[in-house]
Amino acid sequence: MTLTRRHMTLGLCAVPFVSACGNGIGSRGPATIDARVDATLAQLYADFPATRDLAGKAVGLLVMPLVTEAGLGLGGAYGRGALRVGGATVDYYSVTKASGGLQIGAQQYAHVLFFMTNDALYNFRRSPGYAAGANIEYATPERGETLAAETTTSLAPTIAVIFGQSGLRVGATLEGVKYTRIIP
Repeated sequence: MTLTRRHMTLGLCAVPFVSACGNGIGSRGPATIDARVDATLAQLYADFPATRDLAGKAVGLLVMPLVTEAGLGLGGAYGRGALRVGGATVDYYSVTKASGGLQIGAQQYAHVLFFMTNDALYNFRRSPGYAAGANIEYATPERGETLAAETTTSLAPTIAVIFGQSGLRVGATLEGVKYTRIIP
């Protein structure tokens, strides 16, 4: 097979997107994911103490210790984490995100989904691939801020807290997020 200039260009353009997925989580199995989840929760509780109360009210937590996101026109993100119920890991999940629009850059962040009702947790665990949608309330606290009272007392069935952002990604995009159960 002869490599054409078109194939080389497409291959080189794909490198940033493929490398964005290589965040190292899962390559050493469940023990690595669990250790990173523990460290992520410790950092979350230290930086934003109100989340400890939120976790106490939640029936389950999906913790994604490291999500890597990159985009140049088209973009994507990937990460792996664990679902904790009653403080114990019950399943492992990956998150994938696709986006399109005016965007450029790369960033990494952690996020935690707090399932506030049994129905929300049940629907998450029973779906073949859970797409984040309108029934999730997002909280993105800045360093040193506390979560707003309306967030921690919300009636939303699922609350997402995104924190620890590093890097820069700017633009206006349409995005979709999907969580899928995995076997690490």
